[in-house]
Amino acid sequence: MIIVLKQGIKANEVKELATKLESQGVAVSHFTDIKRDFLGLIGDTSGIDERQMQAIPEVEQVIRVEDPYKRANRKFHPENSIITIGDETIGGTKLGIIAGPCSVESEEQIVTIAKQLKQAGANFLRGGAFKPRTSPYSFQGLELEGLKMLQVAKAETGMPIVTELMSTKWVDQFVDSVDIIQIGARNMQNFDLLKEVGRTNTPVLLKRGLSATYKEWLMSAEYIMAGGNENVILCERGIRTFETETRNTLDIQAVPVIKELSHLPIIIDPSHAGGMSYLVEAGAKSGIVAGADGLMIEVHNDPANAWSDGEQCLTPDEFARLMEKARKLADFEGRSINEAATILTK
Repeated sequence: MIIVLKQGIKANEVKELATKLESQGVAVSHFTDIKRDFLGLIGDTSGIDERQMQAIPEVEQVIRVEDPYKRANRKFHPENSIITIGDETIGGTKLGIIAGPCSVESEEQIVTIAKQLKQAGANFLRGGAFKPRTSPYSFQGLELEGLKMLQVAKAETGMPIVTELMSTKWVDQFVDSVDIIQIGARNMQNFDLLKEVGRTNTPVLLKRGLSATYKEWLMSAEYIMAGGNENVILCERGIRTFETETRNTLDIQAVPVIKELSHLPIIIDPSHAGGMSYLVEAGAKSGIVAGADGLMIEVHNDPANAWSDGEQCLTPDEFARLMEKARKLADFEGRSINEAATILTK
């Protein structure tokens, strides 16, 4: 439920009304636009009589919101959220560039790649320490040893770490070691895991499930936010369709749809979407033009011998050329996403 307050209402009147509503067992969020104040009610509002609310002198309008997701809903939070990670951000006017190998293979590998990525323009380092694989016989990651290697790479470069969490038993280690916890597509509806990361303050990168609808995706974000962690970043990584020529199908419409429905930032992962390196640049450009807040790109120093997903990885030189195309024509810093999109596609 959203309560639209009349113009000219005083701060103490807003506070008194919010306190009264909270006493009825709902959480109340206060937000404003240029002209008015609003109160967003989250929880069971069935016991709140709309006619009685409408009779309160300070109330102009009462709106019931039927969408099951509330905290992720733009109606309750009109302004775009900006997620801060150290000195970096995702959301706002600067593109967040997350890059790195699918799997951490050695300390030398991840440190070398991290230095190359930072020089090329990435501001977040990704690397898989725990790997969800379709086959139980495939490489599953170096696990905690891989986390330690990522920390070494961070110490060498200063780049915040993004890596995937697969089990609730590792949550504490991730909170201590990782800057952004990634929840992969296969775990998008692992509700126990979502609840656990919701109890932390660590930003969460939530990938869309292989066949998930927008509503299901946002409801998974709601699980995290309902636990108290508002720092959620959505990632479109391609969905499963009838097409077999590519690994997945990049749903570029996800960007404007999510922007319409939610205030949360959304990034594009063109590497997993296409599954082949020659598709990465086109997917990256499409995502930026659509208004994405960032990109996640897989980069490996030797894709042919990568321990996982080498076919979709760019080399550091290829990644640098992609970033150079943008850097020659515009500095992303201080530019709008649309300006960057126009320049990058020339």
